[in-house]
Amino acid sequence: MSFLSKKLMATASTATASSGSVTVDQVFSTYLYTGTGSSRNIVNGLDMSGEGGLVWIKNRAIAFNHNLFDTETGAGKFLVSNNTSATSTDAQQLQSFNNNGFTLGDGTEVNHNSAIVSWTFRVAPKFFDVVTYTSTGTAGLAIDHSLGSVPGSIFVKCTSHADNWYIYHRGISGDPEDQALFLDTTAAAADNTSYFNDTAPTATQFTLGDNAGTNAGFGRTYVAYLFAHETGDDSMIQCGSYTGNGSTTGPVVDLGFEPQFLMIKNSTDAGTDWIVFDSMRDLAVGQALDGLRWNTAGGESEFGAGIDLNASGFQVRADYSQLNKNNSNYIFMAIRRPNMATITDATEVFDVNIYTGDGQNNINKSVSTSPDLLILKSRDNNYGSNWGVHDRLRGAAQELRTNTNNPEYNSSDKIKELGNNYFRIGSTNEWNYNNSDFVNYVWKRAKGYFDCVAFLGTGANRTVAHNLGVVPEMIWIKHRSGADNWIVGHKAFNWLGPIYLNEAYQYVGDNIAWWNNTAPTSTEFTIGTGAASNTNTGTYIAYLFATLAGVSKVSSVTHSGTTNVDAGFTNGSRFVLLKRTDATGDWLTYDSTRGIVSGDDPYLLLNSNAAQVTNTDYIDPYSAGFTLTSSLTAGTYIYYAIA
Repeated sequence: MSFLSKKLMATASTATASSGSVTVDQVFSTYLYTGTGSSRNIVNGLDMSGEGGLVWIKNRAIAFNHNLFDTETGAGKFLVSNNTSATSTDAQQLQSFNNNGFTLGDGTEVNHNSAIVSWTFRVAPKFFDVVTYTSTGTAGLAIDHSLGSVPGSIFVKCTSHADNWYIYHRGISGDPEDQALFLDTTAAAADNTSYFNDTAPTATQFTLGDNAGTNAGFGRTYVAYLFAHETGDDSMIQCGSYTGNGSTTGPVVDLGFEPQFLMIKNSTDAGTDWIVFDSMRDLAVGQALDGLRWNTAGGESEFGAGIDLNASGFQVRADYSQLNKNNSNYIFMAIRRPNMATITDATEVFDVNIYTGDGQNNINKSVSTSPDLLILKSRDNNYGSNWGVHDRLRGAAQELRTNTNNPEYNSSDKIKELGNNYFRIGSTNEWNYNNSDFVNYVWKRAKGYFDCVAFLGTGANRTVAHNLGVVPEMIWIKHRSGADNWIVGHKAFNWLGPIYLNEAYQYVGDNIAWWNNTAPTSTEFTIGTGAASNTNTGTYIAYLFATLAGVSKVSSVTHSGTTNVDAGFTNGSRFVLLKRTDATGDWLTYDSTRGIVSGDDPYLLLNSNAAQVTNTDYIDPYSAGFTLTSSLTAGTYIYYAIA
């Protein structure tokens, strides 16, 4: 089949898939796995057989090559980003592209028994496209593409012969159409009209010169990977640039979204790598970053606290040439985090599990969704009686405790990784003590349901941007760098003052120091000057919760006798957090896995290290939500329920 016929078919297929709203979780995936040495399916939810795209695989621990597989070249064939080789053939590497991911064989470089990462780019308008072509050797060769917008970056590689990777990027300083970077080297951008014919790409074509690396005169074959650059509200990817300042308070890059993936390259100076970070491998605020280099076979290496994420982009915190040399030009590729889809099924964004520890270390605990927030607790207090709070934005190893006002601390020996549908317990057995019983709760960030925001305090009244997409109805804030209480704002209090997550105190009324007497909006929340939420240079984390129809409910109830609480559900609540506010009362935590039944229901106290209580009946099942029984003291309560 001719190239043109294949592209027409691919375009038709993409148009069908894109007739609705395509979201970033449908077109991009960072998927972590441990190789098994035998054939296996990687299920990342992306339709690669129907829509096409690129799978990029790298061993994180061992000096194996980067292996690139695309649907135009075909399964069983691959390129290597860190060398000049032509296409290689090995049927035991990637065996097939599937409608929900891909299948691996037993090839060592993609399935060795060690930690591996795959980045998958699915063909989609205004995100990514794959094009193959045959050279003519004549300058001005125009190649059609189906990206549907002007490419922000184009990666070109000769597939029939050994040659460099030639990279067009709109952020290269000067005249980007007249220059190229080379993916397999650390070289600075080179100026030569023969690469891309000094012609800017368009929304339908890109143009080549007569350089052998992009358009040799011998009928060679090539592949091009096209990445979009979009700046609208629905943008999923941007290819931009910034100028370094050589400071640990580096450039602030406004994307209009929080990224989950960043590629950065110094285009001015030779000897600098193509560095890649992603949120699955701890692209986290204020932490040492695990970077991979697209131009080398080396495994992950630590880059120090180089990048801070925020709700609208990122700030560079490094002061070295790889990321932030003074007056150097840096190009980047940024992909939006997955919070664009509207969720209707609570199991997609919340999970609860109980398990009995077996004393093993460095093991994965499976969960039904990828954890952006993990809260876990020993139920019997045989070991490690505190609550542990870990989230992807702060880095998996950083622990807070809901039952104390302690600052954040590094617990890399406790939680090693928040992966795809798992979390990894480290070398200590606090969360896996032999024969001890545990419970863990997992939240995934999603529009209208739950969001996380990390921010720096200023000591002055300020607003903080968020990406919840709706007005938050409950916010937890913890001063990560200080011993302050967790403060909780709730719509029931009209944002006039806090209660404390780590205490049983009743609602204390108006205090302008916390929320500045200002209700949050769908894009930001306001904080006052209190140290618990906004001391100068303090580091903070905020968790934002909202009511999402059929999924979650944040509200309050006045209880007396027996009270049916209608949360808008159809099959009852899997999780209920309950706190009395008109008098002293603990944060009672229930879940249907441990039991919400017509009878005694076990509960834990989010503000206490006590073992679970099993001999009370304060709550009963109710299809629309839950029932408060007559055994529970009458009063006013706030609650948070998940279906």
